[in-house]
Amino acid sequence: MNTSNLSEQEIIRREKLAEMQQLGIDAYPAALYPVNTTAAYIKTNYKEEENKADFADACIAGRLMSRRDMGKASFAALQDSTGKIQIYIKRDEVCPGEDKTLYDKVWKHLLDLGDIVGVKGYVFTTKTGEISIHVREFVVLTKSLKPLPVVREKEGETFDAVTDPEFRYRQRYADLIVNPQVKDVFVRRTKMINAIRAFLNEQGALEVDTPVLQSIPGGAAARPFITHHNALDAPFYLRIANELYLKRLIVGGFDWVYEFSRNFRNEGMDRTHNPEFTVLEFYVAYKDYLWMMDTTEQLLERAAIATNGSTLAEVDGRTIDFKAPYKRITMYDAIQEYTGIDISAMEEEDLRAVCGQLNIHADNTMGKGKLVDEIFSEKCEGHFIQPTFITDYPVEMSPLTKKHRSKPGLVERFELMVNGKEIANAYSELNDPLDQRERFETQLQLMERGDHEAMFIDHDFLRALEYGMPPTAGIGFGLDRLCMLLTGQPSIQDVLLFPQMRPEKTPEQTLEHPKSDL
Repeated sequence: MNTSNLSEQEIIRREKLAEMQQLGIDAYPAALYPVNTTAAYIKTNYKEEENKADFADACIAGRLMSRRDMGKASFAALQDSTGKIQIYIKRDEVCPGEDKTLYDKVWKHLLDLGDIVGVKGYVFTTKTGEISIHVREFVVLTKSLKPLPVVREKEGETFDAVTDPEFRYRQRYADLIVNPQVKDVFVRRTKMINAIRAFLNEQGALEVDTPVLQSIPGGAAARPFITHHNALDAPFYLRIANELYLKRLIVGGFDWVYEFSRNFRNEGMDRTHNPEFTVLEFYVAYKDYLWMMDTTEQLLERAAIATNGSTLAEVDGRTIDFKAPYKRITMYDAIQEYTGIDISAMEEEDLRAVCGQLNIHADNTMGKGKLVDEIFSEKCEGHFIQPTFITDYPVEMSPLTKKHRSKPGLVERFELMVNGKEIANAYSELNDPLDQRERFETQLQLMERGDHEAMFIDHDFLRALEYGMPPTAGIGFGLDRLCMLLTGQPSIQDVLLFPQMRPEKTPEQTLEHPKSDL
């Protein structure tokens, strides 16, 4: 065995594993272990003499997280998926015969913090009032070969709460062990998604799947990841959005479709952006963006209650209330409110001058739509803390959106802003195939000017529109950002189990754990 890249503690643990094997102990047994309860259930339901008999044969398994040796007896903390519980183990009870190897050798010397064990015994309350398990027998279920971070204390050893983001995001498995409260974020994320799915299903929506590999990366303004399809000998793209495929299904006769979609955009990373992210998109025939605002309020109110038990969420020291109704303001009115400038009648060069006046970056690749977007993003977006619908965007910003029914030059679109960030984007969908073709051609011109986020022309989608798509409302939610808001997390990496990280270069450069031994 090559030990050149192992720490001292990793080598010691491997030596202990070898000793176990010499004693005939399988540290990775294949047999089923008959767990019949959990730490949380015991601590919630045990009532001492009232129901003591119900807990006389508790069988539980978990990770050894702390241990306090008292000679012929020990206290330890066992952590399962529901939390920690104290166990009490006595030498003469687990080793009733003359052979005390199991306690003196295995329990006291060959087991380490982080090892997974199973115990059987009865539940009792200690003199200090702590509900515990009095162990009659134990078995080794998994030997841990890598030590977890620990900090020494006078009364034993207690695991440190790891806060280093590099460690936490790269080694999420270890983060979940030493920071069990992190698990709650992902449990609540699942509750949020389940509530959204239930809401849509109750409305009669149909959940569908659309391609992740696409020949045209359509449906959004973003830079795609490119790959190669060997069998077809053609370039393909990881999807940046699923919008155009869902609209094809509306053309095909479905009235309401939705998809929880993993999307990929080859762009920057920061506290609100990850190259791989989750969105919910749904499209409903014979509806418009006004109906969609009402529906969005209902959906988010329900998701908040499912996640937090109320419509309130605490994030960045602020209380966000997702209870309907939400404020509504047009994009041009918002820009005028926060810059004092009315840009509603301006063309590209005037907008470029405004950007210079406001110290906002603007280059020759940016058309009118992107210039307006930059002004709004820099000067307005951060002001919208409580849920707010920003409505009626310039047509140049929205190549897939129906023109406004009463305001020339605008489209029927809204974005939902919460805590200064966009979490949803919705349209009255453009269903005029001739207008759509012109919009795509304008995007092509922007691409030729150097705009890497401009949309490709999807000829098959245009063909689908020519068959006729009914009036439709559509929306996309950034579920990662929504989860950040509802769970109060400061970074998108905190709501992704495995966020993207820079590759580790060599084994010597991987993270070292603090040394610990027992």
